[in-house]
Amino acid sequence: MFVTQLRRGLASLALLGLVLTGTAAGAQPQTTDNSPRAVEGFPEPTVHSQVAYPPDSDFTSRWTRADARQLKAMSDPAAGPRENSMPEEYTAPTVPISFPDMSGGRVWVWDSWPLTDSNADQYSYKGWEVIFSLVADRNLGFDDRHTYAKLGYFFRKAGIPADQRPENGGWTYGGLVFPEGVSGEVFEDQSFSHQTEWSGSTRIFKGGNVKVFYTAVAFYRNAQGQDVKPADARIMMSPGKLKANAKGVSFTGFETHHELLKPDGKWYQNGAQNPFYNFRDPFTFKDPANPGKTYMVFEGNTATVRGTPACTAEDLGYRPGDPHAEDLETVRNSNARLQMANVGLAVATNDDLSSWKFLPPILSANCVTDQTERPQIYMKDGKYYLFTISHRSTFAEGIDGPEGVYAFVGNGIRSDYQPVNRGSGLAVGNPTNLNYATGFPFDPDFNQHPGTFQAYSHYVMPGGLVQSFIDTVGTKDNFRRGGTLGPTIRLNIDGETITVDRSYGDGGLGGYADIPANRHANPGTFIP
Repeated sequence: MFVTQLRRGLASLALLGLVLTGTAAGAQPQTTDNSPRAVEGFPEPTVHSQVAYPPDSDFTSRWTRADARQLKAMSDPAAGPRENSMPEEYTAPTVPISFPDMSGGRVWVWDSWPLTDSNADQYSYKGWEVIFSLVADRNLGFDDRHTYAKLGYFFRKAGIPADQRPENGGWTYGGLVFPEGVSGEVFEDQSFSHQTEWSGSTRIFKGGNVKVFYTAVAFYRNAQGQDVKPADARIMMSPGKLKANAKGVSFTGFETHHELLKPDGKWYQNGAQNPFYNFRDPFTFKDPANPGKTYMVFEGNTATVRGTPACTAEDLGYRPGDPHAEDLETVRNSNARLQMANVGLAVATNDDLSSWKFLPPILSANCVTDQTERPQIYMKDGKYYLFTISHRSTFAEGIDGPEGVYAFVGNGIRSDYQPVNRGSGLAVGNPTNLNYATGFPFDPDFNQHPGTFQAYSHYVMPGGLVQSFIDTVGTKDNFRRGGTLGPTIRLNIDGETITVDRSYGDGGLGGYADIPANRHANPGTFIP
């Protein structure tokens, strides 16, 4: 979240040949063959079996450099300034600069998630849809929001088609979820300068009972804004109750906050090993292959001391004799050694979900990227999909790819995951030109596509719907900051292939802030 921010169109047939719509002269047409394969000038992707292992085994799948280098292999080197260089089938449609604000100017809104059960189905309650968001006061600068983030909630009437709602999604801001100050009480050192609440997930249970899983973070900074010690991040759970009447919804409870996990330094990097460690974003679920257990995935980093040249030949993932393989020691001694992301796994040790234990990571991205944010397990057609988000700004030296959703498919929670779409892992990215620098959300590079920062912090919903928030839309000479949820898009998910459904909504863009419930609960409803 806070440290990050920072070929082409699908070939269309012409009568007597292939013409690239809107491409620069000399660009090569692309195919829709999504199988892993060699591209001239690039290595072959790593072979992954998709074989499943027991959740408590020590097998960790790898998103390798050989895999991630397929991102650049898919990029059109002839794409000109402000054009998208990535395959259109894996690229989100461009968001208009005239987007609406869902909160009516009340709060900045970013990472958001729905009210779900253990299968990730999304619920309304007594006729109301409910979502949770990170929010901050609009008096703050948008880029200052992270250290002041709190969990807020929105509600709207369920069952109204998107085309019959107000353009901004029709949400009402309900306020903050937790009583002021309670989420900071877990920290032994109360001298923090800032204490904040970061992303997670929310489960609904029978009778309107809910459990909010989130990340509590304490910052220890001096008057100049410099860290005097590393931030303290912990995964938390707080129980409460959802109430509803004719006017809307409200919450009670949340006085108790259970500390579930803090990084152990064994599998998950902690502040002593790296003051810039990542540890956040709990997502809980049940697995039909392992009945009676509840699991959690979350973002972490591989537990090494920052800067240690810890990558292995397996992390690089090159096939024997590949002429485009990198030298291990060269990679280990480059800045790529600083990017050591993983996706963690934990299992609940009681029925109350207030006690958990770590299991080994299910995915590592050592020397590939530093962040695998907001991971989810998504099940479809007997396959398990691990979705996560990563960023151009967090890819390791020698790796390049767009901001977006990355996906891996296997036969169980813990699998030798196959990165989707030609072995790259990219499910859907922002329109981006890898031939040019990115710039920053507050200062885009002059040559970048206007959508390169348009969508951030994606969440994949039932039916392949994807929601995200708007960061920046536009070009260096004409851009607008967001702080509101963007238009929902839809993905076609089919084995190792995931593509953007441009038949959905208006050319692929659905309603703004459209997060529809696919299940409906009343007080006596059974909720898995």
